[in-house]
Amino acid sequence: MKLRIRVMVVDDEPLSREELKHLLCVYEQVELVGEADCGESALEKIVMLEPDVVFLDIEMAEMSGLSLARMLQRMKQPPSIVFATAYPNYAVEAFRYEAVDYLLKPFDEGQVGETVLRLIRKFEKERLDSSEHTLRKLAIEGEDGIVYVSPHDILYCCREIKETLIVTKQKRYCTKVSLKELEQKLKGNLFFRPHKSYLVNVQKVEQLTPWFNGAYQLTLSGTDEKIPVSRNYVKALRQRLEL
Repeated sequence: MKLRIRVMVVDDEPLSREELKHLLCVYEQVELVGEADCGESALEKIVMLEPDVVFLDIEMAEMSGLSLARMLQRMKQPPSIVFATAYPNYAVEAFRYEAVDYLLKPFDEGQVGETVLRLIRKFEKERLDSSEHTLRKLAIEGEDGIVYVSPHDILYCCREIKETLIVTKQKRYCTKVSLKELEQKLKGNLFFRPHKSYLVNVQKVEQLTPWFNGAYQLTLSGTDEKIPVSRNYVKALRQRLEL
């Protein structure tokens, strides 16, 4: 399974955002899932898109990057942070938020490459650590107790308002656990995130069909439900599925 690092760029300067996106998009492990021009918008998108890494400017109007980083640290599964700023004097404070790196503007192609390499090493290590402790059964807490479900029996999971639905051929389970937390727990098993609201068992995939605007739909064995595949994920999904 190829490593895929979901990245968001937050900067109130459009040219800086475009430059950084251009430098990042050359790395096949990096998937740009979103961008924002202010802290308030970034917070909303981070909650919705659940990126693995946020490249974050510090000096922004209304909410600074440091203030946003402070808020992100309160999340159950906070994204990793790379500060990207024109001001070197914030470095010491920035690393209090466990920043992976600190990039200075104007961005240097080599330094951005070193940052990406550092991120790749970090997530590869996390994946290796996770695979060494592969989940045997998923514990789903409910009103009547804890149900244990084999990951191989799960067809797909999806987010519905404030709950996550876990679907097997026999039954559906509801949990308060977020989709990102489930994705972390199921690492080392054959699961793929084809859409921000879905996580699917690739062993159950039977067909991939065009939908509209470059998006696709998945047909899974054991269910009539059609699973959406965002166009940004189609290539990665095919690489997982095809010989």
